[in-house]
Amino acid sequence: MGKTNSSRDWTQIYAIYGMDQWQTLVFLLFHAVFFSLLSVLFLLYFESIFHFFQTFLSSPGAARFAAGFSGGVTAISAVCLFFAAANFFYSAGPLHYDMAQRMVGSVNDWSTVKLALDIGCGRGILLNAVATQLKKTGSSGRVVGLDPSKRTTLSTLRTANVEGVGEYVTCREGDVRSLPFGDNYFDVVVSAVFVHTVGKEYGHRTVEAAAERMRVLGEMVRVLKPGGVGVLWDLLHVPEYVRRLQELKMEDIRVSERVTAFMVSSHMVSFRKPSQHVAGPGEVRLDWRC
Repeated sequence: MGKTNSSRDWTQIYAIYGMDQWQTLVFLLFHAVFFSLLSVLFLLYFESIFHFFQTFLSSPGAARFAAGFSGGVTAISAVCLFFAAANFFYSAGPLHYDMAQRMVGSVNDWSTVKLALDIGCGRGILLNAVATQLKKTGSSGRVVGLDPSKRTTLSTLRTANVEGVGEYVTCREGDVRSLPFGDNYFDVVVSAVFVHTVGKEYGHRTVEAAAERMRVLGEMVRVLKPGGVGVLWDLLHVPEYVRRLQELKMEDIRVSERVTAFMVSSHMVSFRKPSQHVAGPGEVRLDWRC
């Protein structure tokens, strides 16, 4: 899949885009510090803790093992929590920015793109990457950012202006499960770490949640023009996306190598919508809905 050498300092990324779900980062850091202090206390007061365990365990060896084991677990927990916080911080900014550049690089020719769509545009990292590419190629095209939250779309427009691509960007609020656009409308459709959140009210691993994700994928395909390109970066559920794209007879389906994002596995998937979808001898099916 296409790659780009574009890079940006993480301080610039966060200065422009901020961070979604910063509460999660605070939660991880708080508990990391808590377990760090707890492990230090285990080290400083090991003998007292050892005697405490002796009140429950008759064997001194067992009590010493229990005290040491407890201290080790707290220390390991602190390390794991710090790692999780670091990965979350990296994934929300620098990695997201880097993956946006890679997604843009997956489209071979932006000069012919007139309309692009970013589903679940969020803070606008991917949206602005697309707009920047349109600007670089001298295209007269535009990119539409769709998000369920009106407040998010307004803040995204501000980031587009900061990036100097405001004239290439349109944002609107809408239901991603029923996109407010006609069939075969966009030349390119993209989405970054969003589709896995659809249907989360049912629980991520339920049949209902999977059906909602497939519905979004079907809408993504429906609004894509024949010959158009779709690029999706998401967490956890990429294999089911690939199966559904194969069922829909998409072409040139490509899956990137595994990338750890937000402490889980993620992949980027690109595909092309065929010019015609032949469902049987002499029959062309034009309905792409799930």
